[in-house]
Amino acid sequence: MEEIAILMAAGLGTRMKPMTERVPKPLIPVLGKPMIETIIEGLICRGISKVFVIVGYKKEQFRYLINKYHVVSLVENTEYLTKNNISSIYAVCNILGRSNCFICEADLYIPDPLIFKADLKHSCYFGKMVCGHSDDWIFDMDTSGRIIRIGKGGDNVFNMVGISYFEKDDARKISLAIQNKYKFPGHEQLFWDEVVDEHLSEMDIYIHPIQDKEVVEIDTISELKEVEKNYSRN
Repeated sequence: MEEIAILMAAGLGTRMKPMTERVPKPLIPVLGKPMIETIIEGLICRGISKVFVIVGYKKEQFRYLINKYHVVSLVENTEYLTKNNISSIYAVCNILGRSNCFICEADLYIPDPLIFKADLKHSCYFGKMVCGHSDDWIFDMDTSGRIIRIGKGGDNVFNMVGISYFEKDDARKISLAIQNKYKFPGHEQLFWDEVVDEHLSEMDIYIHPIQDKEVVEIDTISELKEVEKNYSRN
């Protein structure tokens, strides 16, 4: 079955100022390659037919991707300054649900593109197990491994890493749920994952476990320097 991908690249990346005053965060290079390109190349390795990059802040800087990667198209999020990241998924609601679909943050460093070659048999979130307490976005699961809560804070749980995969029917449910949420005040501050959380009972979504260094989230300049130091040794 055809697979597509949606990469969310519209945000300001304020925690990486002053670097992001010149370049959007997904285009900041790690070991010489922009973060977003490590994701795109992994998706191409899988055989993804189309990658939709949702842009907003400094959108013109992403245009080169269209020529460099034939699978890439840009979609503009015109609301990125006034609404949370629910607005980025809303911008592609007409696309979401057509095919099996990856949804990824665009500011991740993927050291090995083969992580995307995983045999994914269900809708899932990629997750890293964290022993002890985590204040980050986490997943609670039932005894079968099915996700029953997406939220913040938990003990000995899988943490969100910014990559998810949805089968076509589940992607369509998410699209409809977000379009419905948009009809009511209060949607402006929502993360799109909070909408998924409200509809977990309608879907069977599981965790795809990954190892600690297979997906690297970089939020600050100091983290960027640490990643480059560690991975340059490999």
